[in-house]
Amino acid sequence: MRTLRDLFAVRTRELPSPVAPGSPAVEAIGLSVRLGQRQVLDSVGLTAHAGEVVALVGPNGAGKSTLLAALAADLPAGSGEVRIDGRPAGAWSAPELALRRSVLPQSAALSFPFPVEDVVRMGRAPWAGTEREDEDDAAVAAAMAATEVTRFAGRPFSALSGGEKARVALARVLAQRAPLMLLD
Repeated sequence: MRTLRDLFAVRTRELPSPVAPGSPAVEAIGLSVRLGQRQVLDSVGLTAHAGEVVALVGPNGAGKSTLLAALAADLPAGSGEVRIDGRPAGAWSAPELALRRSVLPQSAALSFPFPVEDVVRMGRAPWAGTEREDEDDAAVAAAMAATEVTRFAGRPFSALSGGEKARVALARVLAQRAPLMLLD
């Protein structure tokens, strides 16, 4: 019989190795995505290398957010493949994937009045139970300083302005310290 401890135990997961500059961080190979009746992506090929900044530019409705969601493995491909850190995205467990890529959606909403610091600390969840868990406090502090949100660490996220919420959401992604950041 399984106990509660078994259900909530940290599963073994493969920690990411440092990504060598210039090596592929994420790849889309013949990626196609259909949303309802609309073909949004059709045979897209893209490779983003470690150390690069890649910007997707195009008009509204062109499929930029859809491509980012597919690259994050949050949206399934109709055909083709997404590779993260050299492996098919589907080959990683959800916790292992969270160690390799972070995602900043266009908007962030929370139903509970979490303090800002707790929202940023949520970015460290993938590292819980690993040998890098002891980096949590430093990662959170550095991310909050980089986004200039330290001064309202104790304020409820729900009480922030739109711009402040965006900076806190970015701090959460930075605190995650994933080798690949996908910012929508």
